Amino acid sequence: MGPDLHEEFRAFVVERSGALFRTAYLLTGSRQAAEDLVQSALAKTAARLTRLRDPAAIEGYVRRAMYHEQVSWWRRSGTATEVSTDRPPEQADDGHADASELRLVVRAALARQLA
Repeated sequence: MGPDLHEEFRAFVVERSGALFRTAYLLTGSRQAAEDLVQSALAKTAARLTRLRDPAAIEGYVRRAMYHEQVSWWRRSGTATEVSTDRPPEQADDGHADASELRLVVRAALARQLA
C-alpha cells in the first residue's frame, strides 16, 4: 500500500466512520455488533486496498464487506437475533377489524334513531 493510498484510506475512515456505523447498526440492531462489523469490514478493506482499481470505490467496497460479513455472522448463528422481553408478544386479533366496523355501524344507526 503506497503512502498516498494509505493516507486516503485513513482520511476516508475519519470522514465516513459515522455513516458506516449507522449502516452497520441498521444491519445488526446492536451497537456493539455494529462496532465490530465496521471494524471487521475496514480491516478487510485495508488488507485489499491495493487491489482496488478505483480508490473512489472504497466506500462501496466497505459497505459490501459489511453486508457480506453480517450475512455470514447471521448464517453461522443459525437464527436471527432475538430480543428477550418481560412479556410475551401480543397476539393478533383476527376479528378486531370486523368488531370495530360493527361498532361504527351500530353507533351510526343509534345516532339516526336518536336524531
